[in-house]
Amino acid sequence: MAHIAYYRVSTLGQSITAQREALLKEVGQEGFLKEYQDEGVSGGVAAMSRPGFRQMSESIRAGDTLYVYAIDRLGRDAIDVQSTVGDLIKRSVTVYILGLGPIAKGVGELIVAVLAQVAKMEKDRINERAQDGRAAARDSMAKTGKTHRGKDRLGGRAHKVLPAELKGWRAANGKDGKPASISETAKHFDVSEATVKRYTSTSASA
Repeated sequence: MAHIAYYRVSTLGQSITAQREALLKEVGQEGFLKEYQDEGVSGGVAAMSRPGFRQMSESIRAGDTLYVYAIDRLGRDAIDVQSTVGDLIKRSVTVYILGLGPIAKGVGELIVAVLAQVAKMEKDRINERAQDGRAAARDSMAKTGKTHRGKDRLGGRAHKVLPAELKGWRAANGKDGKPASISETAKHFDVSEATVKRYTSTSASA
């Protein structure tokens, strides 16, 4: 039944000292058997994608207690936190969050259930925003021929453009006897200007 600590700071210039000192007050003279940290790692990175956290997760054992400075150290969002805490509790690991106390089987599972609900709400909110965005794009496309973000097509990957198709479009959409510009062509086909130049070179073929 070991005390394990995990720290994370977003930039290399920050120090874990404050987190460590605060958590040491919770365990007293016994201290921590092992300490893990991720320095210069954004909170937007999923817990298991962080080297220090992953190493901790692989070594921690049933009966151990994991100490963290704040709940956001356990994931990039409510969904990730719920998954991380739920997994640790299933492995009979107690998660001690400064200010919240221990989260373990029993009452801790109730806390995880609340986190799960928050995670579901967040996931639903993300899906709702995505649906609203698609609806706005379709509406704008029907009215103006472009999405609300100014694109010429709705989401999804563009089809592969053939050199002959690209050159034909340039010729048909030019002005004053000149083909459409490189930038106009690139924007229309959603490709890079380098691709347009390569396709319109004398060596390019269909």
